[in-house]
Amino acid sequence: MKHLYDEPDERKSHKSKIPTLGGIGFFAGFVMAAAVCAPSQANSPFQYMVAAFFAIFMVGLKDDITGLSPLKKLIGQLMASFAVIYLGNLQITSMYGFLGLHTLPPQFGLLLTYFTFLVIINAFNLIDGVDGLAGSIGMLVSCVLGTYFLYSGDLLYAVLGFGLAGGLAAFLIFNISPARIFMGDTGSLLVGLVNAILVVKFIEVAGNPASKIPVQAVPAVAFAILIIPLFDTLRVFSIRMLKGRSPFSADRNHIHHYLLELKLNHKQTTMVAVASNIIYIAAAFALQDLGPNYLMLVVVGTAAVSTMVLYLLKTRRTAPKPVPALQTVQTVPATLPQEPVSSKPKILRVNPEGMLQDK
Repeated sequence: MKHLYDEPDERKSHKSKIPTLGGIGFFAGFVMAAAVCAPSQANSPFQYMVAAFFAIFMVGLKDDITGLSPLKKLIGQLMASFAVIYLGNLQITSMYGFLGLHTLPPQFGLLLTYFTFLVIINAFNLIDGVDGLAGSIGMLVSCVLGTYFLYSGDLLYAVLGFGLAGGLAAFLIFNISPARIFMGDTGSLLVGLVNAILVVKFIEVAGNPASKIPVQAVPAVAFAILIIPLFDTLRVFSIRMLKGRSPFSADRNHIHHYLLELKLNHKQTTMVAVASNIIYIAAAFALQDLGPNYLMLVVVGTAAVSTMVLYLLKTRRTAPKPVPALQTVQTVPATLPQEPVSSKPKILRVNPEGMLQDK
């Protein structure tokens, strides 16, 4: 009745109108599950997290229904991040040796935390361009981090991780290609916010040598866990700003666009992206003894090379094929003598056996 659809255009691969409010479904399931299962703790930041979830939900809902300018979306993301970072006291305090940095000044750590939240929130918003991609990556990341927090004893964050994964698992039933519904900004912004909370908490907990499950090179491992959305977003933002455009302007320069140009369908594109993310996560945990600098170099370097190979393959496939030169047709000069046309009529006769003879 309200025409709440994602209209097809030249940038989109779907050819029919598809509803975009799927995020309402798993937002409701996620918030209800988290509210029921979150452990009761003194000075728990959970109430501020719920406030942030509702704030980002309303921003996404407004954008899906009537549209919202990038500036207003950014203000809404900052408000949600403020509720978690400042009121919930969640902040990056150390880089654990990355680029020679250890304990950070409070102001710099605060700015870095806000930057991390904004990048991750927008990263999931930007990769939501293929059926099932944002939901599958979000479910993978929340499952990995939820498992870590479960075994490290941080049950509140384990509940957040598994609650989001459960909501996304139900949503993906209807979002795997061919999609019957999209999550829209209502869902992608929420997925980004929850995973931003989990990643920042992971950096703080796993980097502490006194934790139950300490992780070496934790900044590089955290980047590898989010390699597909994070690397793609930072790369696309950099390209757009180098060209003098807004980082939020639309184009077809994402990794999933490259895969689609190589004639992969939506299911294959999602499977390639999820499989690549799993490989990076497993490799990062296996190679954490390299240290944060060398491991980050390996992660970013291999991602850059892989993306360059995809770009070259896409360019070669979409390059216009050379048009063969037209063959010249020899025409008979008008001055040549023409054969005289016989004005004698042809006589058709039928022989006794019924065969036509031309005389």
